[in-house]
Amino acid sequence: MIDNNIYYKVFDEVPMAMFIVDDDVKVQYANKEAKKILENENIIYHKRGGELLKCVHSTESELGCGHSHACKSCVIRNSVNNAVEGQKTYRKQAVLKMKKDGQETIFHSLITTSPFEFDHTKYYLLMIENVNELIQLKEIIPICANCKKIRNDENYWIGVEHYFHEHTDVDFSHSICPDCMDILYPELKEIRAKKKEAQKAQEATEKSTQV
Repeated sequence: MIDNNIYYKVFDEVPMAMFIVDDDVKVQYANKEAKKILENENIIYHKRGGELLKCVHSTESELGCGHSHACKSCVIRNSVNNAVEGQKTYRKQAVLKMKKDGQETIFHSLITTSPFEFDHTKYYLLMIENVNELIQLKEIIPICANCKKIRNDENYWIGVEHYFHEHTDVDFSHSICPDCMDILYPELKEIRAKKKEAQKAQEATEKSTQV
């Protein structure tokens, strides 16, 4: 379906899981990030997305993905159905229940779909954005009441900067708030107070001369 050209290269290198599917959510092609989610570099194409993603509901019906009771509310399938009707879906929240190593896991994601046509055939672009880390940050974070270190999943206490960098790839810049400035540098507090008094005195003098 996709020739070995620059467009194929760009599609394959986009840092987000991208699938090309048909109207039954059968995968026609998947880029590198999509294969990471599937944990399979040699995926079998033309299988339904739920089967490849190992959705727990894909085995609830003999007919497979798309036919169980839970499939009626599947965000991925409904988003692809919207694309079949010519509509686009942009970053709709979805909670996918998947089987991994025999265990059921929760995969939080944002789903985007868009229809397109190639070689007189209709296809649908399906993008799955992994937001597991962001969802985890919304949960209650155990933090020390004294030193403000955070307990991670391995029960180790780590600094706030380290925790957020580890989970969001965020770096911190450092400064000192006014309250801490007064505690750490009391002499500066006195200097600021004297400046304020001098400024008030100057303003009072200017008002009196204007009168």
